[in-house]
Amino acid sequence: MSATREERDSLGPVSVPADAYYGAQTQRARENFPISGRGMPRRFIEALGIIKAAAAAVHREMGAIEREKADAIERAAREVARGERDADFVVDVFQTGSGTSTNMNANEVIANRASELLGRPRGSSHVHPNDDVNRAQSSNDVIPTALHVSARLAIERDLLPALDLLAGSLERKARAFAGAVKLGRTHLQDATPITVGQEFGGWAAQVRAGISRARRAGDALRELALGGTAVGTGLNAPPGFAARVIARISAETGLDFAEARDHFEAQGARDAALEASGAMKTVAASLSKIAEDVRLLASGPRAGLGELRLPSLQPGSSIMPGKVNPVLCESVTQVAAQVIGNDAAITVGAIRGQLELNVFMPLIAHNLLESVSLLASVTVLFAQRCIDGIEIDEARIGAAVERSLAMATPLAPLIGYDRAAALAKEAWQSGRTVREVALEQGVLPRDELDRALDPRRQVHPHEE
Repeated sequence: MSATREERDSLGPVSVPADAYYGAQTQRARENFPISGRGMPRRFIEALGIIKAAAAAVHREMGAIEREKADAIERAAREVARGERDADFVVDVFQTGSGTSTNMNANEVIANRASELLGRPRGSSHVHPNDDVNRAQSSNDVIPTALHVSARLAIERDLLPALDLLAGSLERKARAFAGAVKLGRTHLQDATPITVGQEFGGWAAQVRAGISRARRAGDALRELALGGTAVGTGLNAPPGFAARVIARISAETGLDFAEARDHFEAQGARDAALEASGAMKTVAASLSKIAEDVRLLASGPRAGLGELRLPSLQPGSSIMPGKVNPVLCESVTQVAAQVIGNDAAITVGAIRGQLELNVFMPLIAHNLLESVSLLASVTVLFAQRCIDGIEIDEARIGAAVERSLAMATPLAPLIGYDRAAALAKEAWQSGRTVREVALEQGVLPRDELDRALDPRRQVHPHEE
């Protein structure tokens, strides 16, 4: 058996692995919640470290904790923020709904590491997890604060750069393909011509709109619950403590945070997190639409639309030699499905806030951060390994335009809707083009007909 040490909490003694930085309450949570094997996300642990370090610094300034001890707590908390103690964050996501177990996990790791930095053994309680590390705090204000800080960090540092990268990739393709006229499609049926550049430009605009939505979602997370302590009244927190800690968090992260205007709302409801999740769902839907369009336009390569040629990334079949699949597009759509599912769980969690506390906070934090992380990762891959390498089949695209029955559309203002529809019907039934039927029937002089049926004039109808 591995060596253990004995630690104590309010329920009595607990055996803890001798080399662990966590303590009794974390060990109890390990034993109580061996459910998913999934811990809280890295960004969340980073946020906890930032919060605890800032709190220690403010306690030092206010004289609430002696300098040497506060210095050790701050140093240990910064190690947590940097990920140096991740192996000691062992509590499952599916735990007590307030996240108390994760907050105490952080408190114990920081306390034991700080004690060690001061020359005392782990488990000595020389630095106390509650009295020192958690001073003037409660899980009920720390965990929602960590949720907002971590989600905003993830959006700003991970998702927004990824979306900007994809938008740039699409915009470059839009410029490169600006002169390639193709067939537009509505209802999956032939429609009037557009350019490939216009199609890519539309996708780029979707992503740019997603960037704006994600940025607004980050802004919604600006207010922090810290300072409310147990139920929102601020009991056991000195005046000005929260504002000073939050100012340090803002300086540390480079993001503008503020103390909640109403601590009862900040602790009893998770509406801001739900709003952020809704934005992630919208971004996911946009990316899925783009990926599905790309996949459809690349279908074939011979019996499908075959307008786009995607990079060949891997063999696509274990039985059909030479088959190559649009794997990145499929990955994007699967991520979108997961994000939509995460949002559904977050919605359930948000409506389960009761009175002065929401008890779905670990699930909300995990799912929101997973959504941001998945979207960021797959967006970068989609841009770099799919969009950047796309080519077009110009011959195929051009031929489809000339064969389209929608070429009758610009004739409608000149010869009337009904006669143009009859031309299209005759072209379809005879297997000829609209141009050929129109010439045969002499509906317009040749030069006027050629001008009306010029695809390039149709894609830019207001330019001469």
